[in-house]
Amino acid sequence: MVTTLKEAQSEADQCTVVLSIVVPCFNEELGVAQLHQRLCQVRDSFIGGVIREVILVDDGSSDSTWERFQALFGNYPWVKLVRHPANRGITAAIRSGIEASSSPWVATIDADCTYDPLQLQQLASLIDDRVAMITASPYHPKGRVIGVPRWRLVLSKLASSGYRLLFKQKLHTYTSCFRIYRKEVWSRLTISQEGFVGVAEIAWQIDRMGERILEAPAVLTTRKVGFSKMRTVPVIRQHIALMTRILIARLFGKTDRKT
Repeated sequence: MVTTLKEAQSEADQCTVVLSIVVPCFNEELGVAQLHQRLCQVRDSFIGGVIREVILVDDGSSDSTWERFQALFGNYPWVKLVRHPANRGITAAIRSGIEASSSPWVATIDADCTYDPLQLQQLASLIDDRVAMITASPYHPKGRVIGVPRWRLVLSKLASSGYRLLFKQKLHTYTSCFRIYRKEVWSRLTISQEGFVGVAEIAWQIDRMGERILEAPAVLTTRKVGFSKMRTVPVIRQHIALMTRILIARLFGKTDRKT
């Protein structure tokens, strides 16, 4: 019996983890070369599965990010380029990338490589059909933070501490973008925040549905090129607003349980 390429691919998909990687980007022209190098490394060295595709989402950049994408990734058949006509926010970019993906599992990583993409291997080792989300956790007892300014570290830890009080599932980190999702879960999410705080809202939606969340210890470093796009004061206010919303939902609302 002759096995066709499509049948061989289907058989391989059943035996291994099939993963897409989504990278939300906004004004990252200085870091595209670094991102290119790291993505090629992680794809070539991935063990126990297949990285089917990488989806780069340009979230309405005003610099040459899009042109750099085309120059460095344009000839790769395993790369998809998605572009927002205007800046919408990191969570909106993540959603666009996941909607464009074709794998049952989708990783989202930071464009600045503050989490080394090679750490996806550690997260992928926890993939299980009973898990909805796996998050990188630098605040895990076995995780580490290197070079991040103390004030940003304090704010991030305070946010995670606040969410820990409100979530049913007790994690060490709730705001990391470096994650793996079971794609099917996304069809049931209703996310109102399109910016940085939307990353925490995603975790809350998954938590309130009763879906399982795991975390893997990770190393978070400081940015080597470019600059952060996060506006600290508005993001703090949005975190407080989301925490208030979660508290009200916990006290008076109904929890959407998995059926």
